[in-house]
Amino acid sequence: MLDYQKLCSDILNLEQKVRMATVCDSNGKIIFYDRKEGITNLLTPEESRKSLEMAVSSWKTRNQLANKLGKGKYVLAEYEKIKRITVPLGDDHLLYITTEADADHAKILNGIRDIESKLK
Repeated sequence: MLDYQKLCSDILNLEQKVRMATVCDSNGKIIFYDRKEGITNLLTPEESRKSLEMAVSSWKTRNQLANKLGKGKYVLAEYEKIKRITVPLGDDHLLYITTEADADHAKILNGIRDIESKLK
C-alpha cells in the first residue's frame, strides 16, 4: 500500500504549477487531500465533490472497455483556468490532481510515475 500523504506531498513538490492532489477510493471517498499554500479554490466544496465524483464515474466507464482498449494510464482534462489529471493507483484508488493551465503535464505525469515506483 502506498503512503498517500507522502505521494501527495511529493506531487505538490514536483512542479510549482501543481495546485492540489487528492487520493480517493473507487467510490470517490477521499483518502487523502493536500494543496499548496496560498491556492484559492476555484470551485465551492460541493462543486469540487461533484467534479471528483464525475472523474470517478468516468474512470469506471473507461474500465468497462479495458479488455478491448487496454488499461487506462491517465486522463487529462484541460480547461481555460486549470488542468485536471486523473491517474489510477492500483485497481482501487485514483489520484486526482489539478494544475495551473500552463503546467507541463507530461513532466508531471512522468514525475508521478517515478514517485509511485519509489513508494511501492
